[in-house]
Amino acid sequence: MGDRKWVKKSFTDRDVWSPSLERADSSRPLEIRFNGPAKHWTDALAIGNGRLGAMVWGGVANETLNLNEDTLWTGTPGDYTDPGVPPILSEVRKLVDDGQYAAATTAALNMSGDQSSVYQLLGDMKLDFDDSHATYDEGTYKRVLDLDTATVKVVYSADEVEYVREYFTSNPDQVIAIKISGNKLARVNFTVYLDSKLHHHSYVNDKNQIIMDGSCQGPKVYGNGNPQGIQYSAVLDLQISDGAGAVRVLDGRKLRVEGCNSAVILLVASSSFDGPFTQPVDSKRDPKSSSLSIMDSVKRFSYADLYARHVDDYQALFHRVSLQLSKSSKNVTVNDSSLREDTDETISTAERVRSFKTNEDPSLVELLFQYGRYLLIACSRPGTQVANLQGIWNRDIHPPWDGAPHLNINLQMNYWPSLPCNLNECQEPLFDYISSLSTNGKKTAEVNYKASGWVAHQVSDIWAKTSPDRGQAVWALWQMGGAWLCTHLWEHYTYTMDKDFLRNEAYSLLESCASFLLDWLIEGRGGFLETNPSTSPEHIFISPDGKPASVSYSSTMDMAIINEVFSSIVSAAEILGKNKDALIARVRKAQPRLYPTQIARDGSIKEWAQDFEDPEVHHRHVSHLFGLFPGHTITLEKTPDLCKAAEYTLYKRGEDGPGWSTVWKAALWARLHDSNHAYQMIKHLFDLVDPDRESEFEGGLYSNLFTAHPPFQIDANFGFSAAVAEILVQSTVKDLYLLPALPRDKWANGCVKGLKARGGVTVSMCWREGELDEVGLWSENQNTVKSLHYRGITATANISSATVYTFDKQLKCVKTQALF
Repeated sequence: MGDRKWVKKSFTDRDVWSPSLERADSSRPLEIRFNGPAKHWTDALAIGNGRLGAMVWGGVANETLNLNEDTLWTGTPGDYTDPGVPPILSEVRKLVDDGQYAAATTAALNMSGDQSSVYQLLGDMKLDFDDSHATYDEGTYKRVLDLDTATVKVVYSADEVEYVREYFTSNPDQVIAIKISGNKLARVNFTVYLDSKLHHHSYVNDKNQIIMDGSCQGPKVYGNGNPQGIQYSAVLDLQISDGAGAVRVLDGRKLRVEGCNSAVILLVASSSFDGPFTQPVDSKRDPKSSSLSIMDSVKRFSYADLYARHVDDYQALFHRVSLQLSKSSKNVTVNDSSLREDTDETISTAERVRSFKTNEDPSLVELLFQYGRYLLIACSRPGTQVANLQGIWNRDIHPPWDGAPHLNINLQMNYWPSLPCNLNECQEPLFDYISSLSTNGKKTAEVNYKASGWVAHQVSDIWAKTSPDRGQAVWALWQMGGAWLCTHLWEHYTYTMDKDFLRNEAYSLLESCASFLLDWLIEGRGGFLETNPSTSPEHIFISPDGKPASVSYSSTMDMAIINEVFSSIVSAAEILGKNKDALIARVRKAQPRLYPTQIARDGSIKEWAQDFEDPEVHHRHVSHLFGLFPGHTITLEKTPDLCKAAEYTLYKRGEDGPGWSTVWKAALWARLHDSNHAYQMIKHLFDLVDPDRESEFEGGLYSNLFTAHPPFQIDANFGFSAAVAEILVQSTVKDLYLLPALPRDKWANGCVKGLKARGGVTVSMCWREGELDEVGLWSENQNTVKSLHYRGITATANISSATVYTFDKQLKCVKTQALF
């Protein structure tokens, strides 16, 4: 039973359990649909295999695919230390101790570091079709991303020919594949070429292939004029159907297809990136040789085989979870359309988003939930880079906020759905990244702060930057980025119960992080240990002298994260038999002395240790509620007074904010078991953003369901999936809460299969008219004991592996079924 592979070999988690009263009708197809070509980048459809990404515009006369490869960044490995920081640190601490917070904020500017490097685009694939496409039949056009197969399809008719284009990005074969066909013989004609905003050169070789070589910008330009950064190479291969057509070379860099029945375009790409500690100039990786080698391997398979391998690989992950939601069917007359979802599958997804405010279609919630899972599979796989601020989808030399992973909410939110939504493998790049950060972070901790262990600040990049960002302390000076990431290590264990992971990967990172936190804490006021300097991410306060400031001591978020890390390392030490280690003794001694979460005069949670005036009560960050979610120190059972204060804090913050703020609030309300407010935040996200007027919006969705800050940030796509999971299932290692925040009047009927809970348990359940109907539970671990909770009912369940346990709405076990 110790081998978990049997679960993956024979079935997916969603297929294990069949409730007796499961809905017979199926939900709408999991498709994002357009009835015309893209007019803006946020109308294009995203495909990816973790490393290679593309945005499909679906133009008719001219098609564009924006291409990305996840290792293309500016810069080189840097020195993330500053020996000049310690004396400034002492000055800032004294100013804080003296209550001169504005002066401390000004002085802290000298602790800032360099700006992060910038995520880059690979380039564009361009397709120019013949003149007959200029007058296509607009009524026949459709462009669809099918989440079930991770495939985009474009269909339209022109000059009495139906043309079909199919696009996917394969993980097992590391290739972007496109098939173009028509339903009449010899009518496929087009020109294809590659282009890029980066320094590049493209040409056609003698094998119907276009090769594009280029470079990312390094830290400076050397004497030969070529940027000495990461080098890259892309290879495009063109194959046409047998028996018809011809291929010609144009201008030495384009391929022209004439008179064929169908054509297949394959694209692979590689870079010289050889890890965050290797200078690009020292890399032994040859991107052109690598790309050509990959292409040779890919061409061993037919297009049909490539597609089948892609779908099998993708569905093994995606099919683990299913979700069906619908409104109440009570008292609905034949002519009452207000409670029926619109099933017209020709309506564009943008129109569905636009009408959500009035019809509140639950199937659109299903779609956005599964889209978050799709995007995580598409941009984060074992061996790839960590998902950045835009996943892997970018068209700019200077993307918003450099496309860099931000460690004060965005990177963490990217991985919130990985565990509850049954995609734990997709989190592996995060653990690799944390390991790299710890290497650089040890140097930063030692030189900048004279501390042991490792530290990382607010913004990083592919080079695992750990120093503060450039600029004002309000965003740049925040020493808790690495510590927050470390909480993901412990969460991974609590969901998987994988002791080997805890022992071999997680513990040393947690241990070193805790070591830094112990050294960073200093003796403070009232016998407490405090952090100084301290900020609450990106937010300022009004100091007692009336001046704006951001630097003080012991912000609530600092203390909550430290408390979480300390609890995690103590629990991990007990499991691994290390609870007598000297470090653990220091942690146990320090933890009770951490500055506690406080309630302000107005009844809200204090954001800072002092009850400072807040000049922006509707600020986008809700950092001081970390202990409620994603943390675990504020709970309804153990800290009801803090939960009441957290509720008022959310009232004060309001509903408006960027997409990631909206979904964080949804998860926070869910933790409070407040279904009305959790749903209100879910609904609040369904606001269709006009790209031509996006500055007028806060949050919302673009027409392709990318989430908006605006501009586009991918974190809210992932946070949405996690928030919906939190509405349906909450857990500790010992407890399981079923439908804790279900909006019963909005999702009266539903069924979810394959969600994960802490303790290694898989959860499936159905409900009718807002009441739990049946629950199916199974575990990958031997003898998991759970306390089940549902609307005041509590029951104990002893769940063993390889058996599905079915419970009724009274939480009584009514059936057991062996899995094999």
